[in-house]
Order: sequence, then C-alpha cells, then structure tokens
Amino acid sequence: MKKIIKIILLLAIPFLIYTEKLFASEKIKIGLLVPITGKNSEIGKSIIKSTQLAINKINNLSIEIIPKDTESNPEKTLKAAKELSDLGVKIVIGPVFNKNLIYLDDLNNIFFLSLTNKSTYASKNIINTGINSTSQIKAIKKFIELNEIKKTIFLTPDVEYKKEITRAISNSKIKIIKNHIYSTDPTKLTKQIEKITRYKIRKQNLEDEINRLEKLNEAKNDLLIEKLKKRDTLGSVNFDSIIIADFDESLKSVTTSLLYTDISPKKKYFITLNQWFDESLLKETSSQPLYFPSINRDNYEDFKKEYFEKFNKYPNQLSFLSFDLVGLIYYLMLQNDLIINEKIFTEKTLFKGKIGIFEIKNNKINHILNFYKIENNVFKKIF
Repeated sequence: MKKIIKIILLLAIPFLIYTEKLFASEKIKIGLLVPITGKNSEIGKSIIKSTQLAINKINNLSIEIIPKDTESNPEKTLKAAKELSDLGVKIVIGPVFNKNLIYLDDLNNIFFLSLTNKSTYASKNIINTGINSTSQIKAIKKFIELNEIKKTIFLTPDVEYKKEITRAISNSKIKIIKNHIYSTDPTKLTKQIEKITRYKIRKQNLEDEINRLEKLNEAKNDLLIEKLKKRDTLGSVNFDSIIIADFDESLKSVTTSLLYTDISPKKKYFITLNQWFDESLLKETSSQPLYFPSINRDNYEDFKKEYFEKFNKYPNQLSFLSFDLVGLIYYLMLQNDLIINEKIFTEKTLFKGKIGIFEIKNNKINHILNFYKIENNVFKKIF
C-alpha cells in the first residue's frame, strides 16, 4: 500500500517522530545554489526567504541553510558547489536554471535538487524537482479518462521545449491522435490551425449546402437555409479535445485561431499545461472553459499571503517549490537515519507537500497534480 508522508512543515501538525536528543550532536546542512547577484538575483533572494519560512515552520535548530551565489553561470555554479562540498554539505536545493547543471554530475558526493522542470541533464546525483511535463500530462490523461474523451490531439509550439513534450507524451502513455507542431509566428499560426481543423473544407461544405438548398427552391428549406447562413462551417473534426502546450500570449493566440476556425470550447475540450493561475486568462471568456493541471491553489494562496506578511512582497513560483523541498529533505533524512546516500531517493515514497504530492522513485521526482477549470471568470478545482 502506498504511504503518504504528512509533514509538520506543510500541514502544521506536531512533530512526533524523533526526539531532540537525536539532533544534539548532528547538523542537517542544506545547501542552496541560487543567483544572489546579477539579473536573476530577485529569484534567488525569494528562494532564500522561502527556505527561511520553511525552517521557521520546522522549528529545529539543527537545520542549517547555506546559500551560495551561482550568478546564473555554469562555471560559477560548479565553484559554489565545490565550496558547499568543502563545508560538508551532501544535499543541495538548486541550481535554478537547466544550463547550470552541465558540470555538476562530476560532484557525485552531493545530491542536487534542481528547480528546473526540464530533464536534459540526467544523472544519479541530479534530481529535477520542477513541475515537469510528464507530471502535467499524467494529470491531463486522468482527466481525459474520467470524462471518457476518445479523440485527442496535441498542439505543441516549435520551440525549445517541444522535445520535452514529446518525451512526456511517451512517458505518460497518453493516447492521442497526433502531436501537431506549429510555428508561433502570428503570420503563420492561423493558416496552420486552419489546416489542422480542416477549416477551408468545412467552410466550403457550408457554402455548397446552402447553394444546393437554394437551387431546390423549396419553401420548406427556407428556415434551414436561414440557420445555415448564421453558421461559419459545416462538418465535423476528428477530435474531441485539444491539448495546447503553450503559455501567455502565445496560448491566447492559439485559442483565438481555434475560435476563428469555428472550434468552440463549448463543444470541444480546450486543455493546456500548468498556467500557475494566470489571472489574465480569466478575462478570456470566449476561450472558456479552459482546463489545466496545476499545484494546489489554496495552499499556493496561503503561502503567498504568509510570505507577503513576512517580507512585504510576493514570492516567485520557484519559492513555493523550494519551501516544500526543505521539508522533503528533512523527512527523507529522518527516514534514512540522517544518512545521505543513493537510497534516499531510490525507494518509492509519496510525500505530501503544499504543492501537492511528490512521487519519488529511482532518483526521479514527479508530481501528482490537481486539475482546474477556468469558467465564468473563476478557477474551479475538478480533482
């Protein structure tokens, strides 16, 4: 039976597992590799603050957070990681960016819990903890199965992460008709969507049917002709749902093109990836309902409120993840008698954090996500 570890850090329950004597001579050192200076310094500083909140929640003086500046540079990241190693650190939260992982597999005496959601660099000591594509598509797969949706297509932008999406489709074993790769160039996008949705054929079908009925010159067809003239197309498409692997304005451009080609979210499911509750999507009423997997929204709002009350500013999204990672490290160490070795991330464990449930196995972390719908200008939780 799967075991869910509920932690004091995230659920605010009394800690009853280990006594203070266990920690009397022990120090739990957790390294942080984050940008403290440079153009991404606000991200790093926010992560440091969130780990401080986590330490306060745990309320154990044996835990020590040691931050080091990566300056968002791979060489600086390696140098900072070696400094942490010299200090006896065995486990590190970070680095933030995927590019900064390239030299870290050489330091096999340290585990790095990278905040990236990409899986380009994979090794035994680098564990990507971000909300990856596989986790998101698994949640979408569950939604599709619950709603008995039979025909699904994927729309993936022709950008860097398209390979990540292709891997995730394979890893999740989601059933789709086809993964269409499209250009994000606005001058090309609509024509591509027209082709995918057979728009010109369906539009011609409508014109042909109106002409046919008009040639019959029968009074009984007048009402039908009137109704057809109010439509844009005639004919079906070979899908029931569309998964759009896009974000921000590019996502809105795709949904707008779909509406232009007479594909309505009222008739076909519009599904996308984790949008981090982008409130600008609430205003896109013509594209609703819109479905997406995500972290637990109530917990996210509580965290933002607590963070703001403490630091008088709002955190970035990675801060929320790093808050959970402190608790995750703490409890995995307790499970492993404070020993940090390969076993700590190999055994199957389900860990309930504020984000949701972390699924840990064979040095990989996936997330069991919630699922939401945007409709009538609100975010509504489905599961």
